[in-house]
Order: sequence, then structure tokens, then C-alpha cells
Amino acid sequence: MSAGYKDDQNDWQTVCLKYLLFVFNFLFWMGGAAVLGVGVWTLVDKSDYLSLLASSTFAVSAYILILAGSLVVVTGFLGCCAVIREQRSCLSMYFFCLLLIFLIELVAGVLAYVYYQKLSEELKQNLSQTMTENYAQPGKGAITLAVDQLQQDFKCCGSNNSHDWRESIFILSVSAEGRVVPDSCCKTITPLCGRRDHPSNIYKVEGGCITKLEQFLADHLLIIGAVGIGVACLQICGMVFTSCLYRRIKLEPY
Repeated sequence: MSAGYKDDQNDWQTVCLKYLLFVFNFLFWMGGAAVLGVGVWTLVDKSDYLSLLASSTFAVSAYILILAGSLVVVTGFLGCCAVIREQRSCLSMYFFCLLLIFLIELVAGVLAYVYYQKLSEELKQNLSQTMTENYAQPGKGAITLAVDQLQQDFKCCGSNNSHDWRESIFILSVSAEGRVVPDSCCKTITPLCGRRDHPSNIYKVEGGCITKLEQFLADHLLIIGAVGIGVACLQICGMVFTSCLYRRIKLEPY
């Protein structure tokens, strides 16, 4: 009687663990979709701005999330198969896949956090120089488009203010045709509208484009870090459930 009760109890515990893993897999897939979505969103939404950054850490964090999110889809399918078939080899593979994705997402989260700490300093050191030295210069088409997009999207002019453009190679050249700021500074863009830098004609925002871009990137980095670390923590639960089910299956007679 006691042995039979113990067997029933073991069966009940195994079934509970299987259902818990199924629930986890569902949440895992949702988390993976969130990770993948955030990674793609980070690269697609205002992706032109990446050419204005001195380091590639921001883009690397997004690519890591895309990789992790893609692996989640495959791993989630493997997890369901492992639970249904109750094979220790499948459970072992599933566990190590979870561990791998956990480490990948943790790296993305840490990178995002570290870059977040030095973002302001990087922008202050490099954005002004990038804009004044590379705008409308040969071979710098991507930067020129990025600056124009930045100023129009965020309704700003210059890295700190519109006066920054006075030191621009483009503005000081003949090709500027008398402009004092690029046309993308204008509230309503028309040919040669950059010749007039009156507040009624161009954007004059306190803090310039640096403040706007810094806030935009900081928001993205916080989301990258939160999603990466959040889903990584969820995977710890999955690894615990997988280990318990592995032990339970191992103990059961064949």
C-alpha cells in the first residue's frame, strides 16, 4: 500500500513537472518573440542614427537579442518534444540550449547597461565632430542622411545648438551657397532655406540634437537590458523545472 502510494505520488509529481514545463515553454516562446521583436525594432527604428555613433555596442546588443530570440523558437520546439517523449537526452539538450540562450541574453543585457553608462560622454565627444566634419562630404552620404533625418525627426539643429554649424566644413565651403545651417534644420524644408537661421525658420531646441538622441538611445538601451535580463531570469525557472523532470525520469523504472 505504501509502495503503491509512493508510485502514485511520483507519477503525480512527474505530471505536474511536465505541465509546468509546457507552461514555461509557452511563456518562453512569448519571451523569445519579445526579445526578437525588441532586437529588430532597435535596428529598424531610426537605424540611420547608428552611423553617428562612435562604437558599435548599441548595434551589437540588438544583433545579440535577434540571435537569442531566433534560438528561442527552435529551443521551445525542442522543449515540447523533450517533455512529450520524456527522453533524458532531449531534456539534457534542452537544458544546455536554455543555458546558452541565458548567457547570450545576459551578455546583451550587460552590454546595454555598460553602454548606457557611457552613452552621454560618447555623444558629447563625437557627435559634434561627426556632424561638422563629415556632413555633405564625399563618401559620407550615410552620415549626411543620418544627420538630416536626426534633425527632422527630433526637430533640432546642431549637436548642441544651431551655432555649431558655423564650424562645419560644409557651411564654410562654396557648396553651401550661403547657408548658415543645413536645410534639414528648417521647420519647412525648401531649397536654400538654411540661409536664414531665425527661430521662426529653423529649430532652436535647448540642448540641441545631443540631448534628443541621447534620450532616444537611452530608452532603447533600457528596453534592451530589461527584456534581455528579464527573459534570462525566466529561463532560470525553465532550467530548474528541466532538471527536476530529468531527475524524476531517471528515478522511474523502465
